[in-house]
Amino acid sequence: MSKHIFLLAALIVCLFSCTEKSTSTFIKIENGQFIKNGKPYYYVGTNFWYGAILGSTGEGGNRERLHQELDFLKSIGADNLRVLVGSDGNRGITAKVEPTLQIAPGVYNDTILAGLDYLLVEMKKRDMLAVLYLNNSWEWSGGYSQYLEWAGYGKAPVPAVDGWPAYMEYVQQFPQSGTAQALFTQYVEDIITRTNRFSSVKYTEDPTIMSWQIGNEPRAFSDDNKEAFAHWMAKTAAQIRSLDKNHLISSGSEGKHGCEQDMELFEHIHADANIDYLNFHIWPYNWSWAKQDSLQEHLSVAIENTQKYINEHLTVAAKYGKPAVLEEFGYPRDNFAFAKTSTTRARDTYYKFIFDHIAEEAAKGGLLAGANFWAWGGLATPSSDHVFWQKGDDYTGDPAQEEQGLNSVFATDDSTIAVIRQANQTFNR
Repeated sequence: MSKHIFLLAALIVCLFSCTEKSTSTFIKIENGQFIKNGKPYYYVGTNFWYGAILGSTGEGGNRERLHQELDFLKSIGADNLRVLVGSDGNRGITAKVEPTLQIAPGVYNDTILAGLDYLLVEMKKRDMLAVLYLNNSWEWSGGYSQYLEWAGYGKAPVPAVDGWPAYMEYVQQFPQSGTAQALFTQYVEDIITRTNRFSSVKYTEDPTIMSWQIGNEPRAFSDDNKEAFAHWMAKTAAQIRSLDKNHLISSGSEGKHGCEQDMELFEHIHADANIDYLNFHIWPYNWSWAKQDSLQEHLSVAIENTQKYINEHLTVAAKYGKPAVLEEFGYPRDNFAFAKTSTTRARDTYYKFIFDHIAEEAAKGGLLAGANFWAWGGLATPSSDHVFWQKGDDYTGDPAQEEQGLNSVFATDDSTIAVIRQANQTFNR
């Protein structure tokens, strides 16, 4: 009997230890720091929005390239990838990512879902982490405008065709549209409760996923929408938490710039207990801190404004004891060129400033925990016949509405790659 009791006790201990081991692989937050495998986790990663498309076997799929891209990123320490789950709506729309995942409400392109499954399996093999965003306030992947069109608000304007004022007026209806939001709510449930066909692991139980993100740059789009927008963000975060207790939840926000220049709104959203950490983005060229014809000359101004913007958001992070991640930032290639052969001196200086800032935070256990540069172009070769993406072109880091090569970091950008590698070596010492 005593032998049986001993064996039973040993089994119980094993079960508890195995459970503890499996749950400890999820990224956690302790004292304002990300914790990975029991240690503080600081990083320089990238945006790899097209990863699920590359992982598919359908149109746009290229698993050989995916393997090469992941291997290269791992070799430079960029183990944190921010990925679009999938785009929404009809194909053939100007400036929209193709092929789309959600063809109609709740109707999915299975090849893209398989691509996402495959991407996660390949990332797990390389001990990489995914931040998966579920929505988009911009037209290039559907998001706000597509849900509104499906909900009966009329044909969605396309900025490249109809202009930005028409688009902005249209999408500002989303934060107050219960019908459009309900379609997104169902999508969230469908994705988060998914089981990976290749690994048979439920998404909710896969530590390869670091965070579910509500959307890419979610916005209120008007002062009148602030309260409704904050309510929708809180409601969505609560839904994700109800479905998945293991993973972190983040907003995907640009920060102050995406909150109608209202830091109180940003704080309100990120004070929510279901939002585990802060996000913000910085775009010196887009925000007119630097000009096309004087990228080098305006670099000092861009860096000064970047420092101020970081500090504003770290003040909020400190108030709530939550880490913060600069999840998008970019700087054009020298002379506003797009070719892979063009130089990146100004960009390299800007990147190094940001990476050094994170290294300083890591050294003191600070709250600025990571950065994902926008974006990884890797092995892609943009077409020499046209500036904007067209069906059949390689996917670069620049979505279809932007000049291909504008903000992409290619595997041949040796000086930029050296800056990224050096930063990650600093964190991993």
